[in-house]
Amino acid sequence: PSLLHHFSFPRSPSPPLPPFTTQHTSITSLSSLFLHAMSVPSEFAGHDQYQISLMQEQCILVNERDEVVGAESKHVCHLMENINRGMLHRAFSVFLFNTRGELLLHQRAKSKITFPLVWTNTCCSHPLHFEAEMDRSNDNIGVKRAAVRKLEDELGIKELTTADFKYITRLHYKAASDDVWGEHEVDHILVAQKDVAHHPNPNEIEEARYFSRDEFFKFLEEAPAKGVKFSPWFGIIS
Repeated sequence: PSLLHHFSFPRSPSPPLPPFTTQHTSITSLSSLFLHAMSVPSEFAGHDQYQISLMQEQCILVNERDEVVGAESKHVCHLMENINRGMLHRAFSVFLFNTRGELLLHQRAKSKITFPLVWTNTCCSHPLHFEAEMDRSNDNIGVKRAAVRKLEDELGIKELTTADFKYITRLHYKAASDDVWGEHEVDHILVAQKDVAHHPNPNEIEEARYFSRDEFFKFLEEAPAKGVKFSPWFGIIS
């Protein structure tokens, strides 16, 4: 049975930028810009600059027992050449329900480097390699802190705190997005139920909407005929 079948949910009531200043651009600084442009990895060609910038975040490298073994950039972690050599990192997936028992799903933005335009759970991302998000105490508090951070970044949700999340389980999976990019994760599954306002970041999310239980399973059933695709981690869970 699906992991979601095990859950029962009761029904109950940037800071401003400094002023722009114009400065003379020297030949030296312009040369530096050319050098920087030439150093951008070829796998980023044609991709969104905001998404490329996120690829510098430091993910938590783990072994198959989810023990920390190091850190590496999101860029390096998601290259299939490294994944096929066994590189594995920690991730999380949030399932957020409202008090009517409806699940918030989203379609990943077209600008995403991995798995663009696929439908998936409320929020899926990575705790980063610093102490607060690596903390495994208090029922996996570090992953919950990362979830609070990313729910605000991606969906503009500000009402959730770490206390709202229930840690359910972990899953280990590997999947290719294309010949270059993919995922190899120990994915921590978090569930929360709360009424929140969401304001999706269009650079992260194409569409977000709530599904009742019946709507959710109808959406799954009709997906192949409509050309709707789901993320591999969501497919495993659902």
